Amino acid sequence: MSKKAALHNLGCKVNAYETEAMQEMLEKAGYEIVPFKEGADVYVINTCTVTNIADRKSRQMLHRARKMNPDAVVVAAGCYVQAQEGKVDSCIDIVLGNNKKKDLIRILDEYRKSRAESGREKEILPDVELEDIGHTKEYESLNLTRPGDHTRAYIKVQDGCNQFCTYCIIPYARGRVRSRSMEDVTEEVRTLAENGYKEVVLTGIHLSSYGIDFDKERHLLDLIRAVHQIEGIERIRLGSLEPGIITEEFAEAISKLPKMCPHFHLSLQSGCNATLKRMNRRYTSEEYAERCGILRKYFENPALTTDVIVGFPGETEEEFEASRNFVDSIDFYETHIFKYSRREGTKAAVMPDQVSEGKKSVRSAEMIEMGEQKRRAYEESFIGKEVEVLVEEEIERNGEIFWTGHTKEYIKIALQSRENLRNCIVKVQIEDALQIIH
Repeated sequence: MSKKAALHNLGCKVNAYETEAMQEMLEKAGYEIVPFKEGADVYVINTCTVTNIADRKSRQMLHRARKMNPDAVVVAAGCYVQAQEGKVDSCIDIVLGNNKKKDLIRILDEYRKSRAESGREKEILPDVELEDIGHTKEYESLNLTRPGDHTRAYIKVQDGCNQFCTYCIIPYARGRVRSRSMEDVTEEVRTLAENGYKEVVLTGIHLSSYGIDFDKERHLLDLIRAVHQIEGIERIRLGSLEPGIITEEFAEAISKLPKMCPHFHLSLQSGCNATLKRMNRRYTSEEYAERCGILRKYFENPALTTDVIVGFPGETEEEFEASRNFVDSIDFYETHIFKYSRREGTKAAVMPDQVSEGKKSVRSAEMIEMGEQKRRAYEESFIGKEVEVLVEEEIERNGEIFWTGHTKEYIKIALQSRENLRNCIVKVQIEDALQIIH
């Protein structure tokens, strides 16, 4: 009788990739994958620590797993436990830090054996598997052949970050920049293409740094070009980028690649230069605006999206207004707004003039409302135009059956058809805003 395993992912697309890779490892080891409900023998929670809320959600999911089956093996993996440096709750049996997920099956087998030999299952100490993530140069090798049930495959190509923004705990949880070999990436993408995937998204903790740790001169542009050559892949999308990577040379080069999606997430965090300096973001709002202009020079109406933090320590009303006005001026497709979350161990946590939660909420609401207006305006700019949609799933909407998918700009579109269009790229005329789904 096979053992049953349930997995739950928290956090970013990199975490999602790693969770799917661990699921595939469990399946190959003979585990039956079941929903995250009562009855599993093993619960694997890939945790997140990017905010205090992420920490709390990670703890909640670990305790929920223990309650669902007191006799199960509860595995806490990833950033939250790495940042906690092995300090674990009593509900956890195995702590799997970053760069240790590849060893999940071996560690599970060894833990089960120890537990069986002890004869006192509840007294055995947790197995803590952590390494000094700040000093390792090893890229953790994880691979996928069939990620999830999607038409789009997220490919992790890089880990770690060297930036040390003053608000961010991630360099301490993920370590320094480590890039995956180009050959390994292209081999995985080739396998996914053979399995029918038409779109890949290149992701990483700090994607713009891809290749800087290689002895040979290789960078993100080289990787994009290599993936572009793979037969069967029709679309290439990029994860979050730093504005500094957007040069005339980079933008011109990728604009000549037909598979490249004109959809760019450029991390901003604030449109106020004084705030950016306290954040250690290493660019000015003027430089950021210039990079957006470069993208719009080489791509027709590209979808530009971003992240903005409100209520960073010391952010005055004038600084917030400067940030709001800057965001307004760029005309982003989507703006993801975050209230500053104080993270112990970061420089920002001990900065003076911490902003009250009330002010953060007011500023956040104002930014979100503006962002919604910008989103609608961008989407409506496509009404009357023909677009290519990669069809992903069938849904019911107002009693009718529709197929939905995304354009290259990542606008979600609904279309009617009696044919099974899943994983097909079709041309669609956007007649009105009702075809656009949020």
